[in-house]
Amino acid sequence: MATGTTKPNPALAPLPFSNRIVPVNSAPADFDSARDLPAGFLEFLAPLHAALTLRQRALNARRDFALAEAHAGKIPDYLPPSVATTNSWRIELPAWCADQRNQMTGPADDADLVVKMLNSGAPGVMLDLEDSTANMWEHNARGIHNILEALAGRLTYFDRKRNKTVGINPSTIVILTRPRGLHLHQAGVLPGELIPASLFDVAMVAYQVDFRALKHPLCIYIPKSESADEALWWRDLFQMIARLKGVPVNSIKCMALVESHPLAYQMEEFAWNLRDHILGLNLGRWDYMASLIHFNLENPEWVLPDRNTIPHDVAFFQNLRTLLPDICHKHGMLAIGGMTALYPSREDVELNARALKVLAEDKKNESLCLMDGAWTGHPDQNEIAVSQFPVPNQIQARPVNGKPRPDLRPLPTGIGKRTLAGTRAAIRTVIRYRNGVLNGRGASLLSGYMEDLATDRIYRLMIAQRMKHADKVEVFDDNGAPIRHTPQLISDLFDEELDLLLRENAKSTDAQLAATLREARGMSEEMIRRAEFNPA
Repeated sequence: MATGTTKPNPALAPLPFSNRIVPVNSAPADFDSARDLPAGFLEFLAPLHAALTLRQRALNARRDFALAEAHAGKIPDYLPPSVATTNSWRIELPAWCADQRNQMTGPADDADLVVKMLNSGAPGVMLDLEDSTANMWEHNARGIHNILEALAGRLTYFDRKRNKTVGINPSTIVILTRPRGLHLHQAGVLPGELIPASLFDVAMVAYQVDFRALKHPLCIYIPKSESADEALWWRDLFQMIARLKGVPVNSIKCMALVESHPLAYQMEEFAWNLRDHILGLNLGRWDYMASLIHFNLENPEWVLPDRNTIPHDVAFFQNLRTLLPDICHKHGMLAIGGMTALYPSREDVELNARALKVLAEDKKNESLCLMDGAWTGHPDQNEIAVSQFPVPNQIQARPVNGKPRPDLRPLPTGIGKRTLAGTRAAIRTVIRYRNGVLNGRGASLLSGYMEDLATDRIYRLMIAQRMKHADKVEVFDDNGAPIRHTPQLISDLFDEELDLLLRENAKSTDAQLAATLREARGMSEEMIRRAEFNPA
């Protein structure tokens, strides 16, 4: 049994991360488990680690194999019929979560934002330890603290404008916690060993929470899954924790994001494996777009146009956006739509009007696809989002003449534009986003768009596509002439965009900004060159 004082298990030795640009999250050098972890936590963690860590490694190896197969021509497809897809099983959706027309989402490490989201009037709030929170020890620790305080109704922040402390208003809001994904590791907790970041995050929250005092069951938002078998890992984690806590085995509930191309073909099987816990599925469309590019990276027909010229109802989204509610409603589950990236602004009237118009159109489209709700990230979006879903849910509705196995890879032909300006915008965004990460921000508002790890990943993959298929796919400059996207061109564009950012921020009072922008520029280009496209 592994604890903080046992010798490292050679079978669980750290993976070789030395050649990676993005470091693994590690406890600080002066970490002291007796001081920095709740009393008794390592003893709680030990059986979970022993049972689940090697399984996580095997599941991640299967992900790598599936990606390699796709690049070799064996692309994802539906599974053969099974009990999951042929039996008429249903979950019993609890009344406390029947209305999830808007789930506000944001970084758990930002107490101000957490309280504002919980006071926004949204029926659900997802507190994020993953894509919108920097994967660093101090931010993860702060996020877990805020989640526990929010679940207990104690979280506050000091409002300087009003010169007062603001707390959480009483409400029936559903709080959901998104841990880090199964692909990530946590170092430094057990000497010489890596543990799944997912396991650490869920265990830290579940160990410290008082299940009897919760207004509703502990709810976990499962991210980044890539196969139905991964649901069994989460099921066993939830049920082991419940037994260790002495509560019923189904005490932890969950929703799950469909963020990878392979999982889109296995949604029903995934939900079946979690049927004692699952409440619904969510189309995490930005990560899904990144995954779609990643699995089709060798195919020049999948070189996408500039991101902001791709319509929200593009076929590769729309077909999945229709299939997901059909599967969910077939089994009594909620179907939740994705995030609208364009953000409202209280300073820019024109941008604000455009953002709210795009929001209404996007959520109306999801409502017409029979989604039961969607995500937003700003309190000003809540009322508009909820109003596009006129009833608490649409679980009784099924699409007319719905296809049980639609085409989830319709080619992106006849949409958008591939331009040099789009490449520049992508490069500028990844530099600025990575600069935010280096400064402890997992999400940054850039040029009116809320960019997090998912959108950063999309841009890096789009740049890589344009280089890989430079001889087969044309990208046009400002004069309408094709410009070949060679590695040298991309490197020059990185230099030019960095220079522009340095000049724009020359008068900044942040003494470290120039240095972190240069570091961000180097990291971003190197991640593209090394084909590091997993979400990290």
